[in-house]
Parts: sequence; C-alpha cells; structure tokens
Amino acid sequence: MSVDLLRHSDVKLRLRERGSSLAQIANETGVLQSTVTVVSQGYRRSKRIEAAIAAALGLTPQELFPERYSAQEGRAAE
Repeated sequence: MSVDLLRHSDVKLRLRERGSSLAQIANETGVLQSTVTVVSQGYRRSKRIEAAIAAALGLTPQELFPERYSAQEGRAAE
C-alpha cells in the first residue's frame, strides 16, 4: 500500500475548488467520511471510492492513483 499524504492534501484542495469535499463523496457513496479519507490517503483500497473521488475531480481512477492500477487494468478501462 502506498500512502501519499501530499496527494491527499491536493485532492482535498482540488475538491474544495470544485465545490465538493470528501464528506460529500462519503455522503454520495453511503460510507463514512473516515473511509473516504483512508482511501484518499492510501491506507486502504476501494475501487468504488477511488472512482468517486476521481470522478469528482474530472479524472479516471488510473489518472489519480496510477500506482494502484496495473498497466493492464489501465488499458482495460480505456
């Protein structure tokens, strides 16, 4: 597992700029805010939450979290 607290801070900033937040993503996905936080930080994996965070930023999960997706997964999603 690759923890990246700098990216987490950047994600929070970019979400705020778009009028969103990790709390809003948690509400939309029906999970606790702490769950979204630990996924964003890299302590845990959830493809569903990674996809929700990325979508809120206008990205794919592979673009936002490239180290979490194999090259083959990235090609399959394209």
